Amino acid sequence: MATAAAVVLFAAITTYAIFGGADFGAGFWDLVAGGSERGERPREVIDHSIAPVWEANHVWLIFIFVVLWTCFPEAYASITLTLFVPLTIAALGVVLRGAGFAFRKAVLRTRDRRNFGAAFAVSSVLVPYCLGAVVGGIASGRVPSGGKAGDPWDSWVNPTAVLGGVLAVCMTAYLAAFFLVRDAGRLSDESMVAYFRRRATAAAVAAGVVAVAGIFVLSNDAEYVFDGLTSRALPLVVLSLVCGLAALVLVARAARRGARLAAVGAVASLVVAWGVAQWDYLLPKTLTVAAAAAPSGTITAVLVATGLAAVLIVPAFVLLYVLDQKTLLPEESLPEASPR
Repeated sequence: MATAAAVVLFAAITTYAIFGGADFGAGFWDLVAGGSERGERPREVIDHSIAPVWEANHVWLIFIFVVLWTCFPEAYASITLTLFVPLTIAALGVVLRGAGFAFRKAVLRTRDRRNFGAAFAVSSVLVPYCLGAVVGGIASGRVPSGGKAGDPWDSWVNPTAVLGGVLAVCMTAYLAAFFLVRDAGRLSDESMVAYFRRRATAAAVAAGVVAVAGIFVLSNDAEYVFDGLTSRALPLVVLSLVCGLAALVLVARAARRGARLAAVGAVASLVVAWGVAQWDYLLPKTLTVAAAAAPSGTITAVLVATGLAAVLIVPAFVLLYVLDQKTLLPEESLPEASPR
């Protein structure tokens, strides 16, 4: 039972990394798009891409916390007590991001639009960084077991946490760029396809550089996870590398759908590799999945609820994404691309 709950938990984390990651990454490209004139068209494409789905993506984050809290309460207590600072910043960032995205379309004054737009864009970088730092704090063994609080600063201000935060930002930007290449193609805006293709390549290179640097960081600061990544999780690491290279080749050849799928595969493989490398610990070397598990009746109830959600809710998500990709949602109206 505990193993099944852990698999569900990591599946939800992977799903959020993909869909929520692409959502946050779009905000990164909004942040670096430039001034109001130069960045106008990229921001229009970004708005068109995420407007129908940005609220839905956070359902996965809520599900992650519910499963962790219900099925592994000791781990939940230790993580939230120790890493409350980055988790609080991330929660505030999610709220500010949503408010900024919604209100920048509703206000009339240019100054107000810029302020709300800045809140949306900056929060889109801050949130994945903090969540990545949380993963780094856990992976480096700085979260104690027993539902106790660890150091509130060293737990997320350390080499592995910084690596996790920077890599999370790079990966979200990487994912978003590939999604936006595809969405710009749906709009028949070849100038924006080329624009986001260049950024997809740049983000892939940046993520690769950070990942290589991470080898040295993990080998010195998170030995258990590093050993796992270089042994039982190594096939997944290699798969992530292959998918990343395939995404670059495909996007260069204008195979937009295939490039997006390959980019998703690269990120998903890396997230799952972390889970496999850390197995069977929720908190490396201090708290195993079995030791942290709630009573079997509780876990059974959660798994039943998850099964019902898979039957009732997942099809609704699929329908939402299909309608989005077919440009059939009314809120997706967007000015036509201006002649270049």
